[in-house]
Amino acid sequence: MISLHRSCFLNNSGISGSLSLFSYKLNKLPPASVKATALGPNSDTNASVLIENNNAFKEITQDGTSSAADVDINLTVAGGDREVYYDDAATEDQLVTPWSVSVASGYSLLRDPHHNKGLAFTEKERDAHYLRGLLPPTVISQDLQVKKMMYSIRKYKVPLQKYMAMMDLQETNERLFYKLLIDNVEELLPVVYTPTVGEACQKYGSIFRRPQGLFISLKEKGKIHEVLRNWPQKDIQVIVVTDGERILGLGDLGCQGMGIPIGKLSLYTALGGVCPSACLPVTIDVGTNNEQLLNDEFYIGLKRRRATGLEYTELMDEFMTAVKQNYGEKVLIQFEDFANHNAFDLLAKYGTTHLVFNDDIQGTASVVLAGLVAALNVVGGTLADHRFLFLGAGEAGTGIAELIALEISKQTNMPLEEARKKISLVDSKGLIVKSRIDSLQHFKKPWAHDHEPIKKLVDAVNGTKPTVLIGTSGVGRTFTKEVVEAMAALNDKPIIFSLSNPTSQSECTAEEAYTWSQGRAIFASGSPFDPVEYEGRVFVPGQANNAYIFPGFGLGLIMSGAIRVHDDMLLAACKFDISYLELLIDKMFINFFYFGVTAEALAAQVTQENFDKGLIYPPFKNIRQISANIAANVAAKAYELGLATRQPRPKDLVKYAESCMYNPAYRSYR
Repeated sequence: MISLHRSCFLNNSGISGSLSLFSYKLNKLPPASVKATALGPNSDTNASVLIENNNAFKEITQDGTSSAADVDINLTVAGGDREVYYDDAATEDQLVTPWSVSVASGYSLLRDPHHNKGLAFTEKERDAHYLRGLLPPTVISQDLQVKKMMYSIRKYKVPLQKYMAMMDLQETNERLFYKLLIDNVEELLPVVYTPTVGEACQKYGSIFRRPQGLFISLKEKGKIHEVLRNWPQKDIQVIVVTDGERILGLGDLGCQGMGIPIGKLSLYTALGGVCPSACLPVTIDVGTNNEQLLNDEFYIGLKRRRATGLEYTELMDEFMTAVKQNYGEKVLIQFEDFANHNAFDLLAKYGTTHLVFNDDIQGTASVVLAGLVAALNVVGGTLADHRFLFLGAGEAGTGIAELIALEISKQTNMPLEEARKKISLVDSKGLIVKSRIDSLQHFKKPWAHDHEPIKKLVDAVNGTKPTVLIGTSGVGRTFTKEVVEAMAALNDKPIIFSLSNPTSQSECTAEEAYTWSQGRAIFASGSPFDPVEYEGRVFVPGQANNAYIFPGFGLGLIMSGAIRVHDDMLLAACKFDISYLELLIDKMFINFFYFGVTAEALAAQVTQENFDKGLIYPPFKNIRQISANIAANVAAKAYELGLATRQPRPKDLVKYAESCMYNPAYRSYR
């Protein structure tokens, strides 16, 4: 393999030096063995190179034109290693350009995560790509590699070690990483995402090895357009961006919040089939107010207090503008883990100009409502028959509450304001009531009801008498024994959702909920919990995971080429393929800004066997089939509304969605 790099010995006149070390003719090598690995944009060398395109190679000259395969270039370098690499002590103060023109072997291929297959390279491929001697002689299948990796990962006892092993695999063999994750999604989802990703973010400065996304800080202000161009992949379709201010329930982790976009996009690929090369994780670093990080010598971000006001707004404006300039109207931007005071404003501001959504506000609401609809099969009644109490009144809590109110209003023709009265919220200052209206943030005001002020959660339970208790506070162990027992005293089957992530921030554990309610609670959580045995009965707690929702929705937007997220497109995600679900669901569902499968459709997939175990969400094993159906319905609505730019419309959108999904199976190389 020939690798062309920009070098310290390339100048504006071409390739300098006495070309005497060796001479090599490109036309003597098979086309598939030649690859351009890093040709700098400012290099003026006249050498023609061969670049890879879908495993076939095509020769391109510097001016962009194709040329014949018989180009004869005598690429040589003069002198010894000291002259070429400038890496000894005598020249350590000299400025060098760390790229070189060299003849390389398959060694570079083994270090390319997009194409590396490890021991799965065939005998023919080892000959064609100069891999002989660089690998042990055995050839094994990808399936055996998966088995071997799972054996290795299971030997780790510490979740963070499993996370690091998975990240190492992603950075060395991308296809094996996704094959492993897809085939073992229920076991590995908690490893690559919540709850383990929370600990990974907390320790990101210590475990950071190689960049997996773009870090855009205040230092890059005025240069963000150029910074985006530094990313090697140019056809970006999905961006997940965070500013690290509200990472899960862990608070301000600043630049170390990068673990969230990386993890989220891994799920876009594994669960929704979005090509990994089309995904871009981004962290906007505007500083941090976390004193521990500011004093940490290993912290990798800006060591300054968070920028606010105009300084913050201008940086975000520049970023959003640069994204559209670089990647066009159709790039999907997901806002992730922004603090409340920015999350609502960003969604409202850019919703009319960009293809954006906020998973914390929109996706969480849909998943939680799905759990509630499923729980009604156990406790009986309709949503309007129940009363709801939230601990936490941020973007997740208010988003869920609004969706519940809208569904109650739709089902009963009740005015929305009346439906909201069935829902009460508790924030850090206590129950949200009318007497606090002047001091409330705008998104809390609709939930200020006529009620006496209450400070303690247990008193709010006894005062409002809810049938459903939902935690989105981000504060662990706030559903105390006293609170759960109060819910159990009021209800035969209390519904308790402890949604805060990661596990350490969950309002209560599954074991606590089942034990303190004498096995009567209908429980779900944001992070996974192991099954619980209580008095001879095994309960399997459900997980209200947004991963049921966003991957398929994103795929639908991409495959249709949508340029905006429209209300009706979100509604369209409710309708599943009837042949797949064998269900008759033919009505539109919930007029609200949320995405993915609707609560009713998702809840309909929970079987009686699941209910008997206390499980109110379906297993993840069929998630890619679910995502394909979601994508098809979203795309169908995009075409119907005239918002789809990819024409003509495919006849069978479900099959088209499946065909668009990334397949991690190894490709054969020439």
